[in-house]
Amino acid sequence: MTSTYPRAGADALAPAAAAVVRANLATAWPYHLVHLASSPQDVRPPAELWPAFHTSFDWHSCVHMHWLGVEVLRSGYADDALRAALGTTLTRERVAGEIAYLRAHPAFERPYGWAWAARLAASCRAAADAGDDDAATWAGATAPLAGAVLELALPWLARVELPVRHGVHSNTAFGIALLLTAAEDLRHADTAEKLRTHARRLYGADRDWSARWETSGHDFLSPGLAEADLMARVLTPAELREWLPAFLPDPLALARPVRVVDPTDGHAVHLDGLNLSRAGALLRLGTALDDATLRDAGEALLAVGVRALENSDFVATHWLASFAWDAVTSR
Repeated sequence: MTSTYPRAGADALAPAAAAVVRANLATAWPYHLVHLASSPQDVRPPAELWPAFHTSFDWHSCVHMHWLGVEVLRSGYADDALRAALGTTLTRERVAGEIAYLRAHPAFERPYGWAWAARLAASCRAAADAGDDDAATWAGATAPLAGAVLELALPWLARVELPVRHGVHSNTAFGIALLLTAAEDLRHADTAEKLRTHARRLYGADRDWSARWETSGHDFLSPGLAEADLMARVLTPAELREWLPAFLPDPLALARPVRVVDPTDGHAVHLDGLNLSRAGALLRLGTALDDATLRDAGEALLAVGVRALENSDFVATHWLASFAWDAVTSR
């Protein structure tokens, strides 16, 4: 099958990504409701629980669809309908409702949704700094959201003795990596340094990752590459060149594409995301180490991964475009 997006750059992906975001922000149902109800009166529809992020199938997907929308506009792509949709939800009042919910439910969406929320705020800030007046409004609304997330993350990590190494939402390394990058971008220097300290504590002594046991049947993250990707953000290049071969002697063992047998199965289609997240990690590692072999492996895997954007089923469209954008812009 020939992909619609051969060697796609952000400019080639932008129209499709914008359309995906617009559709997701307008799609309230089906919705995967994850909410701990403390009484019958606490059973409420998503729009009442989450005034900003109640579409796109679930909370975290709605958050990173907003991130994708901001990123598409930040790339220079003009889309008035997308801009209006983001302006409807990214208001101080609506986002304040999200903050209140997170503070009342401090384990909700930990760490995956937290990480995307912080990253959304960082993207809004970057767009605002580039002169986007609408993004300045969104940045003002989301900055307290990032602050709340980072305040929740540090005491949580202080209690973590063993990281979660699964290839799904609970993966600790992926969450810390996004939180760290957002903290740096938002100039939360003290928080960023504490996140680096936790990363070194949890992963610095790791050796001999068994890549042969990846992959399980519904991973969308590579536990090995997610950890390496995090440490590439924490270690100096010299430290990374020493640490990576001891932890992951053959990163290319994780560069082989995986196949989705049933693209309408919401768990099976996670493997399309795995191709994309592995591609992004390999591209970033290749840059960190100035290693053309890793970059080439990332490009080859990305060429396979972007084909997933041709899957029009909602099990794919509510999230895969975000991972494709992340991988493509990791070049």
